[in-house]
Amino acid sequence: MKKYCFVLVVVGLLWVESGYSQSTSAEEVLEKAIAFHDPNGNWKQLEATFKVVMETPDRPKRTSTIHVDFPKQLFRLTVEQGENTSFFNITPNSCVITLNDSEDFSEEDKDKMRLTCERGNFMKDYYTYLYGLPMKLNDPGTHLDPNIQTKTFKGKEYVVVKATYDAKVGKDTWYFYFDPVTYAMEVYQFYHDERKNDGEYILLDGLENIGGIKMPKTRAWYTNKEDKYLGTDTLFKL
Repeated sequence: MKKYCFVLVVVGLLWVESGYSQSTSAEEVLEKAIAFHDPNGNWKQLEATFKVVMETPDRPKRTSTIHVDFPKQLFRLTVEQGENTSFFNITPNSCVITLNDSEDFSEEDKDKMRLTCERGNFMKDYYTYLYGLPMKLNDPGTHLDPNIQTKTFKGKEYVVVKATYDAKVGKDTWYFYFDPVTYAMEVYQFYHDERKNDGEYILLDGLENIGGIKMPKTRAWYTNKEDKYLGTDTLFKL
């Protein structure tokens, strides 16, 4: 009789687990994840400066100092790599770029180091997207699959939310992996074409408090198909 009761309990637990994705919506998961990462709702009014050190195999270390002031719609980026320092100052109505403290640089340097306003705006979108997750999943043009999934990744089970985007926002398919207890975001993954298993996955570790927001301390990048290590970003508070 005891054995029978034990089997019933196990079956019941498995039923609850399998039904988890059906009873919980993606919006509810996102709400809990945002409550963990941005408990005071600071993201939209963020004014902060932080540093990101990127280390990749066979390339010089790159140090990026980022300043955002969302109320003033201001983005500043200083990039130090090798002997050069480039600077971008981006607002809705202006774009200022310098190389080694000078606005006068050659076309060769411009092309080689991608010193253009298009590049500056790309980097603005890149940094504010990745360090604004999971809050950025509430942005217009983002479509969350209403049915969440449970997946085991690197030996740990996660609650997973799938996101796609309007064409003008982005063409990739993203998956966001949340701890099922705390709802901390610990992995994200994207595909250009999921059928080809292309794209990358990013392992997040540790937290840094930037303006009251819990941002990932490190991000380690790998290819989906080959499981090849690409590099690590480390975040520092200034």
